Amino acid sequence: MSQPIELIRNFCIIAHVDHGKSTLADRILLATGAISEREFREQFLDDLELERQRGITIKARAVTLHWDYQGQRYELNLIDTPGHVDFHYEVSRSLACCEGALLLVDAFQGVEAQTVANTYAALEQDLTIIPVINKIDLKHARVEEVLQEVEQSLGLDPSEAILCSAKTGQGVSEVLQAVVERIPPPQGDPQAALQAMIFDSHYDTYRGAITYVRVVNGRIRRRQRVRLLKAGTVHEVQELGCFTPAPTPKEELHAGQVGYLICNIKSLSEVHIGDTVSTADAGPELALPGYQPPKRMVYCGLYPADGEDYQELRDALERLSINDPSFEFVPETSDALGFGFRCGFLGLLHMEIIQQRLEQEAQLDLVQTAPTVTYEVLTRDGRVHRITNPQQMPDPGQIQEVRQPMVRVSFVLPAEYIGPIMKLCTQRRGRFVRTEYLSPTRAIVVVDMPLAEVIYDLYDRLKSITHGYGTMDYELLGYEPADLVKLDILVGGKRVDALSVICHREDAYRRGKAIVGKLKQEIDRHLFDVVIQAAIGSRVIARETIPAIRKNVTAKCYGGDITRKRKLWAKQREGKKRMKSIGQVDIPQRAFLAVLDAGAQKRK
Repeated sequence: MSQPIELIRNFCIIAHVDHGKSTLADRILLATGAISEREFREQFLDDLELERQRGITIKARAVTLHWDYQGQRYELNLIDTPGHVDFHYEVSRSLACCEGALLLVDAFQGVEAQTVANTYAALEQDLTIIPVINKIDLKHARVEEVLQEVEQSLGLDPSEAILCSAKTGQGVSEVLQAVVERIPPPQGDPQAALQAMIFDSHYDTYRGAITYVRVVNGRIRRRQRVRLLKAGTVHEVQELGCFTPAPTPKEELHAGQVGYLICNIKSLSEVHIGDTVSTADAGPELALPGYQPPKRMVYCGLYPADGEDYQELRDALERLSINDPSFEFVPETSDALGFGFRCGFLGLLHMEIIQQRLEQEAQLDLVQTAPTVTYEVLTRDGRVHRITNPQQMPDPGQIQEVRQPMVRVSFVLPAEYIGPIMKLCTQRRGRFVRTEYLSPTRAIVVVDMPLAEVIYDLYDRLKSITHGYGTMDYELLGYEPADLVKLDILVGGKRVDALSVICHREDAYRRGKAIVGKLKQEIDRHLFDVVIQAAIGSRVIARETIPAIRKNVTAKCYGGDITRKRKLWAKQREGKKRMKSIGQVDIPQRAFLAVLDAGAQKRK
């Protein structure tokens, strides 16, 4: 018997990182009988080993629950979302499949930067927001103050907030009651033409692509032939069902429901997140709006430490890209590192997660170049080039203007740290926008600054300055002109492409001096002098020399005529001169990380 659409509720949990989303999701699973006390474990919905190691959610997960309330059996579709700023794209996809959201706020930490960002994202989707104050069992819980912050910064009615403790289970039944009473049922017609939105997918080695769908209109049945409108391909539905939380096959899904489809799709490129599933004879007019494509803002090169692992790295990247459409890669070559890939990420944590997954799941040993952001370069012929790699930078004579990505950063921190944070932002060419007070002791400081200044170590510096109490979130504003230059590193007179960086002209000398100083420590001595230079175009701005290993060729000459020693010295000079012209400088892998270290240390 199919579930009436008025008894379905689709909702997600949104919050700042570490405010208890996954714990509350675990408690809701337990309260609705989806899992037993024996099966219960922390972070039940976090499947990835990396999620469990780090204690964070990386991938959004959907689960279908059933709950009896006032004589009716409700179907609750819960989507557990990540909280970190880098995975905001996962959150936006989840919000599009829901009618309501539980906004979780820590009773001690209060409203944080990502809490504000996720609330605005939910309001843009016209979702019903239910504020939930979590961790009320903490000895230092500030429930009344946090309710004031919710009202002041988010404009939500504090009287509608639910107090709960996901750890002990207190207040979880009230949360479920609010979901049923306050969140509206899905809008959709089960009798209309089929329209289902693909909001996620993952790849199974034995069954192909498993697509997660939200059915907006119509019905989808097993053995039915369906068309993916964006890809233009037709497939037969081999299996469909919902996660309860284990995959449970069903005969059909109808409007309002959330579930999965297995269509024997073997090619990874056929499934597009945001695509519409419809009947085999449907036309393009049934396509749903889909999602904005994710904006990759951080790029770096990934190379196998052993050149023979190139194909394994390509296969591993392809497997990851079907599960994570916000990540992209293209092949590239480097004189220093050989064959590898230029990879685009949403942020630094996203980059770190992808690298760790490659090393753990594919058992690969990787060399990573310093991360760079995306720049726009206007050349004198009027064309705009998108630069993701310093090697793509045109010749300085052709450049009319270089534009850098700007972000609006929101810091949520105790009021006494406003001064040090303002000083830090000024050092990084930030422009102050405004300060808002959440309470007498906590404030939001909003600053516009270049993304390149944010991605290196701003978050670490913020945590250091505020003793762990500060949080930050940022959104992209766009591109604006800046005085940027390409800083080349030359070792033994040859440019090392993997060590080039794009930086502000004011910072170039400091950055170049720091990099060549670091390389001098990392590169071993050779039998000839090794000159390390930092240059902008043809102008050298910093230089270090690694002296040659000296061998005393006259050690066996004692006494006698000085001309014998002079002949030996001249012979040694000639040999070193010849070696310098044909000798290769061996640059160890650790030296390629020196650029990142030098970038982080340049202001300390």
